[in-house]
Amino acid sequence: MTTANHKIIKLRLENEQKRLQEQLEQIRSSGPTENRREGSPFGKREEEATETADLENRMALEKRTLSQLAEVEYALAKFEKGTYGVCENCGQTIGADRLEALPQANLCMACKATIKDARAR
Repeated sequence: MTTANHKIIKLRLENEQKRLQEQLEQIRSSGPTENRREGSPFGKREEEATETADLENRMALEKRTLSQLAEVEYALAKFEKGTYGVCENCGQTIGADRLEALPQANLCMACKATIKDARAR
């Protein structure tokens, strides 16, 4: 992979990092409101159930976003160490096509397939 391609991928990772950080801030700031409506006890239960479902969805989204952010930041750290694009399992160079498709990839396709097969068993 050329140096120009590395710069483009690094820029993509930095942009993705910024996007994920903004998304995380938005998720965290969209917490439940304390405005409850007065009404029947059944309405209150329905409202609480909705709030619980919303909270669970927000927590799942936050967890997924944090995981994606960690992957992107790890890839950027590999750039700083000079190890970006090297498979963490076998030490071979990760294919340019794979890195262009998934810039935060840390395994080559062969190792990824081997690990995926091992987990399936």
